[in-house]
Amino acid sequence: MNKILLIGNLGRDPEMSYLQDGTAITKFSLAVSRPARSSGGERERETDWYNVTAWRQLAERCSQYLHKGSKVYVEGRLVQRKYMDKSGVERVSIDVTLTDMEMLTPKNQQPEGAPAGVGGGNFDDDLGDLGDHPF
Repeated sequence: MNKILLIGNLGRDPEMSYLQDGTAITKFSLAVSRPARSSGGERERETDWYNVTAWRQLAERCSQYLHKGSKVYVEGRLVQRKYMDKSGVERVSIDVTLTDMEMLTPKNQQPEGAPAGVGGGNFDDDLGDLGDHPF
């Protein structure tokens, strides 16, 4: 089974485009932070970055309702992609192809026009630090 579940914040606004056949595709970066301890024992946060791609109706929903800083829950599958960097060195990127998304940003912080409950964005209070949650 190839499945990944992430909760994080968008690092940039989603970028939507269309393939020649009219299929919508939206890409964005997702920052997932977790508490950690430094070598000196101090508390700090480590952040991992993921490239996320959504297709079709999910791509349109992401493009319409998400923006830089939005907190989201995403489900997807990992996809390995090889590419050449600027120096001509072959690199490997592990990307997430989205299969589901729920908005976690409280509705009073969502952009205007985002309906309540779209993608799970029907929260009345601030979610706070994810490290404080039991999941």
